[in-house]
Amino acid sequence: MRLAQSRIVSRVQAGTTFLRNSSLPVEEEEIPQGRPNSAYEILLRGGIALTKTILVVDDEASIRELLDFSLRREGYEVILAQDGPGALAALNSAKIDLVILDLMLPEIDGLEVCKTIRRSSMVPIIMLTARDTELDKVVGLELGADDYVTKPFSPRELVSRVKAVLRRADLPKPSDAVISDGQLQILVDRHEVYLSGKQVYLTPKEFELLVTLAQSPGRVFTRDYLLDKVWGYDFAGGTRTVDVHVRRLRQKLGESRIATVHGVGYKFEPVERG
Repeated sequence: MRLAQSRIVSRVQAGTTFLRNSSLPVEEEEIPQGRPNSAYEILLRGGIALTKTILVVDDEASIRELLDFSLRREGYEVILAQDGPGALAALNSAKIDLVILDLMLPEIDGLEVCKTIRRSSMVPIIMLTARDTELDKVVGLELGADDYVTKPFSPRELVSRVKAVLRRADLPKPSDAVISDGQLQILVDRHEVYLSGKQVYLTPKEFELLVTLAQSPGRVFTRDYLLDKVWGYDFAGGTRTVDVHVRRLRQKLGESRIATVHGVGYKFEPVERG
């Protein structure tokens, strides 16, 4: 086994380099000469053969190649798209488990692609952006992105983010759980929400936040607790993210169900039957 592995893996010295056709420095990983094209090769490298499929959407060929290599080395299947229409076509033709979506795309920008995806799919989305501004991050999260990574980035960090988002998406949901206040029904196991009998479409994080609040009506949750509970300890954003998602929930479900406790956080208040 060791002999076979030594023939497959040949490592080069790690350092920092510039990607071809890109002015953005990216930390270079220890790169094998050959990409693992089968579960057998992945297992020879001491990894685990995974079946998750990642869609990478970026207009820079060098970024696509880097992420294609880094993700395949971890055992993921990868589909590449260079623009918005290509991304939407891939989503319609293949089962995608996670999307890595560049913000600055030709024809249709990443925010519009994210918005379009959320109209019909709850697939996890990681935004990839060269613009490190709070507004860009907040808007992306508000439209339904699960996380963001700023260029220049470390491929190792991005792969870690992918794993973390997929872990959260794979967490088991309580079976046959229904939370209801009469008008509002939350079907936890089916990830569905109904208001007065009409389905309300929520992003994955909106849904998780709503369930967290609604499972303990009247309990006050701090913003920090909600951030850790819903987004995880490894999430790099701040509590402003919680405020954005609460605002979106109020727009979709009504202002009265989620109350602000000034200086503390939020609580869920069921609407009385009447």
